[in-house]
Amino acid sequence: MSNKPKVLVARAIFPDLLAKLEESFEVRSNQADQVFTPEELQKELSSVDGALVTGSERIDASALAHAKNLKIAANISVGYNNFDVPVMTAAGVMASNTPDVLTDSTADFGFALVMATARRITESERWIRDGQWDKWSIVSNPLGMDLHHSTLGIIGMGRIGQGIAKRAFGFGMNVIYHNRSRLPEADEKACAAKYVSKEELLRTADHVILVLPYTADSHHTIGAKEIALMKPTATLVNIARGGIVDDVALAQALKEKKIFAAGLDVFEGEPKVHPELLKLSNVVLAPHIASGTEKTRRAMVNLAVENLRAALAGKKPPSLINAEAFKG
Repeated sequence: MSNKPKVLVARAIFPDLLAKLEESFEVRSNQADQVFTPEELQKELSSVDGALVTGSERIDASALAHAKNLKIAANISVGYNNFDVPVMTAAGVMASNTPDVLTDSTADFGFALVMATARRITESERWIRDGQWDKWSIVSNPLGMDLHHSTLGIIGMGRIGQGIAKRAFGFGMNVIYHNRSRLPEADEKACAAKYVSKEELLRTADHVILVLPYTADSHHTIGAKEIALMKPTATLVNIARGGIVDDVALAQALKEKKIFAAGLDVFEGEPKVHPELLKLSNVVLAPHIASGTEKTRRAMVNLAVENLRAALAGKKPPSLINAEAFKG
C-alpha cells in the first residue's frame, strides 16, 4: 500500500506534468478527458486527499457528500463559479485558482476577438471559401467597423480588463469602463481609462467587451434591455463566462441587426451553443480558448499543482480563495 497522498486529476493534463505529479502522489487521472457526471465526480472525490479540477467539475454539497479526506480542490482556471465556496469552507476544503498566469494571453485573445468581430474576419474567410469572391470591390466586399480612434467599453476591470485597455492604447482607442468598484486613480491613468456607468458605457461604446466574473449578480448582465441601449453599429465581445450574456436575446438582436456583430468565446451551457447563433454570419465563435496557448495552459496547471502540493503539505496554497478553510 502506498503512503502517498491520493490525488484526482479530473481532466487531461500534459503527460510530462502528470508524470511529475505521480512522483509525489498516488494519482487517479482522467487522461481520456471524459467529463464526469455529478455522480461520478462524487465517487472520485470520496477516496482522495486533493483534486485538480476545471470549470466542468462542480464542487458543491453533493460533490463533497462523501469526500471525508479531501483537503483541497485546485481549479485550473482563474474563474471559480464551479465552486460553492461557502459549502467548501464549511466542509474544511480549501479552494484555489490560477490568477495572473493567464492575464496576458487572455487579454491578447480578447483584443483579437474584438478585431475579428469588428473587421468581419471569420465571415470574410467563409465568404472566400464559399466561392463568393469573384472580384475586388469598394462596396460589395465585406465592410467592417474601425477600431482606431473608436471607443472601447470594458465591463469588468480586473487584471485582464486592464490588460485589454493597455492594448487598446496602441490603436488610439478611447477607453471607458464599468466595474463593481472604481479603480484607484493611478490604475486608471496607467490604463488611460475613464470610469462610467454601465448605461453610459453601453450607449457610448463602439465596441463592448465583457471581462467580469460570473456570479448570481452578473447573470445576464447583458440581455435584451442592455442590447437595446447599444449603437446599431456596435460590437459585443464576451470572453468572461457563459451566462453573463443572454444568448437567446443576443441571437435575436444579431438576427434583427440591432447591433453590428458579436464575438463569443464562452456560451450558456457550453460546449453546447445556442442553435440560432450558429446560423448567423455576424458572430465570431471560439471554443473557450482565451487562455489557450501551451505556455499559458502549462503555467495554469503548474500553479494549480503548487496549490495542491502546499495544501497537502499543511502549508497555505499561494492562490487560496477561502482563507478560512486553511488550518495551518
